[in-house]
Amino acid sequence: MTKGLKIAVIGGGSSYTPEIVEGFIRRYDRLPIRELWLVDIEAGRQKLEIVGGLAKRMVAESGLPIEVHLTMDRRAAIEGADFVSTQMRVGLLEARKWDEHLPNGHGVIGQETTGPGGMMKALRTIPVLLDICRDIEELSPNAWLLNFTNPAGMVTEAINRYSKVRSIGLCNAPIGLQKWLSTKYGAAPERIYTEFVGLNHLHWVTRVEVDGVNRLPELLDKREEYSGKNVPATEWDHEFLMSLGALPSYYLKYFYMQDAMLEEQLISLAKNGTRAEVVKKVEDELFKLYQDPNLKEKPKQLEQRGGAYYSEAAVNLMDSLYNDKRDIQTLNVANGRTLDFLPADACIEVNCVVTGQGPLALPVTRVPEQTKGLIQAVKTYERLAIDAALTGDRALALQAMAHHPLVPSVSVAKTLLNEMLEKNKLYLPNFYPGSR
Repeated sequence: MTKGLKIAVIGGGSSYTPEIVEGFIRRYDRLPIRELWLVDIEAGRQKLEIVGGLAKRMVAESGLPIEVHLTMDRRAAIEGADFVSTQMRVGLLEARKWDEHLPNGHGVIGQETTGPGGMMKALRTIPVLLDICRDIEELSPNAWLLNFTNPAGMVTEAINRYSKVRSIGLCNAPIGLQKWLSTKYGAAPERIYTEFVGLNHLHWVTRVEVDGVNRLPELLDKREEYSGKNVPATEWDHEFLMSLGALPSYYLKYFYMQDAMLEEQLISLAKNGTRAEVVKKVEDELFKLYQDPNLKEKPKQLEQRGGAYYSEAAVNLMDSLYNDKRDIQTLNVANGRTLDFLPADACIEVNCVVTGQGPLALPVTRVPEQTKGLIQAVKTYERLAIDAALTGDRALALQAMAHHPLVPSVSVAKTLLNEMLEKNKLYLPNFYPGSR
């Protein structure tokens, strides 16, 4: 008889936690969890207690022998863990607000995972996650780190390049697309094959087969798409989609329709504030619900958050690693030789076979020629930004900002970099030694 699994969730006070707890309960027969540790920092204590209370009620209702621990002691949670899952937000939603707001003030897309906003999130997040990796190396060297923290591809690449931790990055967009296709065609997910090519939040779907029938041409022709709650549904140009021959991620609207997306952001900003402020209202409502002592299940309203299904993806991945399932999942992993125009240690988002020893990236059957330049440009920015995050080197940070395709000029890059670094001073000790 196995002793059962220990799982640590870093950022356990997140509004998403009830979803992952629901996943663990449903999958208990395949993932025999003994201990679930929800970890947060002092600033998140109240949220952790509220969401942790709901987690305990959900487990009690299930009747399963899972111990739920709430703690601020990260090391105690990590010690001896089989899986560590990260869903943190350094600087909380307040920092995200400025990630979105400051670029908008200079006529630039303001978004939490791409462009200047995504860069700031990376600068704040990467050093903290590498610090967590030092604890994992020491206290649970065989654990798998499943990273959901955005920008997931950059964070996973930093971990893979600068630590010894076994890490895989996840995003909810691929599983969201699979669910949308499953509903659209009335087909179980295992009857659908989609091929993803690219980077996290910068991928193209180059194959969509339902029961072996190619459905990509009709999806492109009808301009039908799965879109995230956090990205406005601006319509694609028909001629462009047909000649592209691939279904772009909804995040690619920021690149292909920069003018329309910026206009939507500015209108939305004037009407509702930044996306961070909208999310804060949704979160406040969720935490009010979570406080109800009679609530013993994940509330429906959680699906209004942009990350629906993320924890299903996490639990699927844990199940496949633990049980050596060898199924296919879309993950953020080291490139190797998959995309021959990128470095071997670059993190890419592609289909992988998941074995007990980890994911194996599958060869891609087609990379549209016209996507390669954008993939390379964004990867160049990502690698510069990762190194800037670790060194606090402003010159590298300027190069990263200036080389992002959404930043129009060096002068705008310089202005934004100065403003945004200053606004994030508290969370950037590498750039501001002694600021904490």
